[in-house]
Amino acid sequence: MASPRPIGVYYEHPHWFRPLFAELERRGVPYTALHADEHSFDPAAAAPAANHPLVVNRMSPSAWTRGRADEIAYTLHYLAHLEAVGAPVFNGLPAFTYETSKALQLSLLGRLGLPAPRTCVAHGLARLAQAARGLAFPVLVKPNVGGSGAGIARFDTPEALAGAAEAGRVDEGLDRTLLVQEYHPPRGGCIVRVETLEGRYVYGIRIHLGEGAGFNLCPADVCRTVDGAALTSAACPAGAQQAGLSVEAFVPPRPAIEAAERIARAAGLDAGGIEYLESERDGGLYFYDINALSNFVAEPLRVLGFDPTVLLVDALVARAERRAA
Repeated sequence: MASPRPIGVYYEHPHWFRPLFAELERRGVPYTALHADEHSFDPAAAAPAANHPLVVNRMSPSAWTRGRADEIAYTLHYLAHLEAVGAPVFNGLPAFTYETSKALQLSLLGRLGLPAPRTCVAHGLARLAQAARGLAFPVLVKPNVGGSGAGIARFDTPEALAGAAEAGRVDEGLDRTLLVQEYHPPRGGCIVRVETLEGRYVYGIRIHLGEGAGFNLCPADVCRTVDGAALTSAACPAGAQQAGLSVEAFVPPRPAIEAAERIARAAGLDAGGIEYLESERDGGLYFYDINALSNFVAEPLRVLGFDPTVLLVDALVARAERRAA
């Protein structure tokens, strides 16, 4: 690199970014691991980038499910400060703002004219039944701040939804903002995730859902291929194989790729994944999730034939060198 200053990698999950750190080390790229648990910054500093030619934001919205809800708000403050003083950030404030609001994701999809499931946003449990009026059941209730399907529940009737809300059996998530969304069973039991880097398509995967898989569809947590071969991942949770999740490489149709690239650019994603499904209900294609945090599929060489982490580090190094020049 042209500059000896290390890239700053700001992160929270203890395991997901081992491949990124390993690739940086393999190539001799200086970096500093900035764990959110131990982070601080000077809000009066005019040039916090003096220590880093680039700060890479790898914070996860699902941190609240690991007892780190406060770190999400902290990260928003930190990124806002970096943006205000013109510090270079990879997946900065715009990307993380969309990452931490499913409501804003759907607003963006609407402005782009892209199909998404019909949804109503409600504040608190008391408004759920009213928010569902006019929607076709079954519906999903999703916390606004998500991450790996956390807190999503399905309700087949208005009565079931109203009863669960009244009894407090719905997870209000981090900010008591809830989405009530028409549920579209995915055709063939599959959803598709399109990974992008700097607004361009990198690869697609098709995730096959097994019985009892629920809504935890993090690609790093899918632990076998469609032919049954086990995949090794530091992030693979206990029970993922038993849930029947499997993955295969998949090239989406060109219109879906172009739509994903439009979403990534509009959301400010320097790296991110966009998910969509084809509906068994009406045959339509629906985008439903925008992810600024890309946990690449486990064992990518085996699944994809290449390692996207190499491309990610290429992009980080190039951006850091441009800043240092």
